Amino acid sequence: MKKVLILMGLILSLISCKSNSPVGTKLDMKTEVALKGDWILTQVSYPNSQYVKITSFDLVDSNCFVGSKWNFISNNNKGSFSLTNDACSLYSSNITWYVNKDGRFVMKILDAEKAKRVGTGYVLDLINVTETTFQLVDHVDVAGKNTGVTYQFVRNN
Repeated sequence: MKKVLILMGLILSLISCKSNSPVGTKLDMKTEVALKGDWILTQVSYPNSQYVKITSFDLVDSNCFVGSKWNFISNNNKGSFSLTNDACSLYSSNITWYVNKDGRFVMKILDAEKAKRVGTGYVLDLINVTETTFQLVDHVDVAGKNTGVTYQFVRNN
């Protein structure tokens, strides 16, 4: 009887230790390969953008990302981006990224830090992926309302 109770206790402890992380870590390799290469962020859009300013990725005004250049390397999930908008401060950073099985794009901005030391990141919806375009949608709080900010990317040939 003791063995049965011990076995049941072990099984329950294993089940209770299962991760319930909201960001899946299983990768969607096919989509990652589709994103491999150089891209230009051509448009940032969200409702009431003419009245409300949004800071993208806790860095700068979202309009500063228009024209930015992005590189995604799918075999090691690294990459980089550079802000090139003349109306804004120039900025560039390395990133780590992946696409999980839920179709979410998960990214950390490294800023000369190693990925394991960066405690924050961004989880965006990845939609409308084609050979030449894709969109990332970030959900941000604007005046207490969940607002989707859409980043439109076009392949840079």
